[in-house]
Amino acid sequence: MLVLCRLKFPLVVRLEVNLVLVLVTLVAFSTRLVNLSYPGAVVFDEVYYGQFVSLYIKRVFFVDDSGPPLGHMILALGAYLGGFDGNFLWNRIGAEYPSGVCVWSLRLVPALCGSLCVPLAYLLLLELQFSHYAALGASLLLLLENSLIIQSRLMLLESVLIFLLFLSFFSYLRFHNSPNSSCFRYFWLLLSGASCAGAVGVKYMGLFSYLLLLGVASLHTWQLIGDRTVSHVSVCVQCVCRCVCLLLVPVLLYVFWFYIHLTLLNRSGPHDQLMSSAFQASLEGGLSRIAQGQPLEVAYGSQVTLRSVASQPVPCWLHSHKANYPIRYENGRGSSHQQQVTCYPFKDVNNWWIIKDPGRQELVVSRPPRPVRHGDVIQLLHGMTSRFLNSHDVAAPMSPYAQEISGYIDFNVSMAVQNLWRVDISNREVESEVWKTILSEVRLVHVNTSAVLKLSGLSLPDWGFGQLEVVADKVYKGHQSNMAWTVEEHRYGTSQEQKEREVELHSPTRIEVDRNISFLTKFLEVQWKMLTVKQEESEHKYSSSPLEWITMETNIAYWLHPSTNAQIHLIGNPVSWGVANVCLSAYQLLGLFYLLRRRRGLKDIPDAVWGQFQQVWLICVGGWAVNLLPFFLMEKTLFLYHFLPALSFLLLVPAALLEHVHTHLLSCPSQRTALCVCVLAGLCSVYLSYSTFCPLTYGSPELSANQLKDLKWKTSWDILYRRR
Repeated sequence: MLVLCRLKFPLVVRLEVNLVLVLVTLVAFSTRLVNLSYPGAVVFDEVYYGQFVSLYIKRVFFVDDSGPPLGHMILALGAYLGGFDGNFLWNRIGAEYPSGVCVWSLRLVPALCGSLCVPLAYLLLLELQFSHYAALGASLLLLLENSLIIQSRLMLLESVLIFLLFLSFFSYLRFHNSPNSSCFRYFWLLLSGASCAGAVGVKYMGLFSYLLLLGVASLHTWQLIGDRTVSHVSVCVQCVCRCVCLLLVPVLLYVFWFYIHLTLLNRSGPHDQLMSSAFQASLEGGLSRIAQGQPLEVAYGSQVTLRSVASQPVPCWLHSHKANYPIRYENGRGSSHQQQVTCYPFKDVNNWWIIKDPGRQELVVSRPPRPVRHGDVIQLLHGMTSRFLNSHDVAAPMSPYAQEISGYIDFNVSMAVQNLWRVDISNREVESEVWKTILSEVRLVHVNTSAVLKLSGLSLPDWGFGQLEVVADKVYKGHQSNMAWTVEEHRYGTSQEQKEREVELHSPTRIEVDRNISFLTKFLEVQWKMLTVKQEESEHKYSSSPLEWITMETNIAYWLHPSTNAQIHLIGNPVSWGVANVCLSAYQLLGLFYLLRRRRGLKDIPDAVWGQFQQVWLICVGGWAVNLLPFFLMEKTLFLYHFLPALSFLLLVPAALLEHVHTHLLSCPSQRTALCVCVLAGLCSVYLSYSTFCPLTYGSPELSANQLKDLKWKTSWDILYRRR
């Protein structure tokens, strides 16, 4: 009652609404969302991302070497909400979507993110301490940028990446500009860290912007530490909070994206063979159906297939067949002329080997089984040909620095059998570790020469049927994947006679064994494969270089109607690009001028304004640089759309520069008026350029051949048309 008595009536809630920001946001939604289902066909890279969306819907495992999984999951979420069943065949650009596919939902999330980039640009300029006029100018440049519109209206990831980058910098600046007494400011810091994790989780290019934000935050933290007006406790608390929100949270979230990814994709898929046997066995179907009933511990008499841990050039299994090495190779070197041993990239009955105790003749598993342990000496007998795995001081066919591996045949010559191998479990936890199916990574060390069984990766000539060479190499340092082998398929042998054994090789025994591996193990393996397994890069008609992006010397034909001139191209707004490039050069020159003058002790602008100028340089110019310059060092097929994140930061520069000139360099009212007139004229030109290229942005209305010719402002552009 006492509290109620102290309340003053009437209770009033005041709400301030920035109508300009609301209007800009609504217009952005209209440019990105209207008629989103058109065209009702697969457009350019939708054929690439759509395959991953279907795999997510079907929960089938895959590895994408182009980047982390968050972006694919976001696209799959939109497809799932629209009722997509994953059964559409993404086999060609231009394929019509069936009536049962909700095209609108496939493209919804990128369109929403692209729309929200416009108001975020407005808010970002405000946090950089610019006026609402400058913020409006920057947002209009993004609003009327044709390339950003078309990239937002398709099932692509650039708009999602740009949204997360803008959100991360806006959130951090909102935190930095908030008063220290506000506890809510740490929400913005947390949101900034989460956005950085999202950006890196969508595309690895987001990592460079994340590092830029960490650099800006480090400068601000260094200034905070030197501020004597802030208490020691407050400094420590703020430093800890920044480390947690900008370092720990992004790492945890990045790992969390993979946790969701691996939880969803629990079924065997097309990329299984890239992964280790243990990983494959954890998936439903595929190898797990084989591995489910296998014995866990390898014993004397076990029948096994040995897969190379190395996945390059392709996954393969230790193999032998009834064919001998040629007496002499093409270069004149001689061989042992014994039975070939290779690595074969397909499942085959000739991949089976029997683990034999050198001191006994039995080829079956005793009762109880005698497990093979680390350090034990064994023999490997080929199941189908009964030849022992052998090595000797004979040069390998393709790798003369290493020893030949063969299936030993006694030709009654002075070449003694050398078929003893020591088991070295490289990932053992104890010295007496038992050799385990799938889980153990084993090196087989030749007892006589101390050479290690190794996949060289070289292909044998026609006499070797193009299979991969296996050698024994004495030169080894540390853990090398091409020297490690895992038992993938395994059964306890019960047949001593050759004929019975050949029948047995086709009918594995089944003993229930749990094959679960930890999430951390799976995460590290998937991460490693994403970074190391690269698909072959091929030249593309519309591929381009970073230098061509800056002046828009190239375009991409995204979609062409099968019977009319209606088409969609990735072409930017030429006026916006030209203005942005000119302003970037001017900003750099002006910054250099200020820097030299201040070095001489001449301050043309106050320190606060100089700090704002530097902050724009760090975030806007820096954002442009970190999203462009790394592409100069990349050896991959590049396209114009790779430039769009850099372009988005670049389009913020003109508004910042023009307001700086208007406020701090022009003192005469007539000069300021003239500048305002030029800015309005420039914005009108931007709008006219936008409307001119709208038919190529939205794919409608259809233009005639002559009208399309008129849109070819540069001879390097490839605009298609049909004569009628």
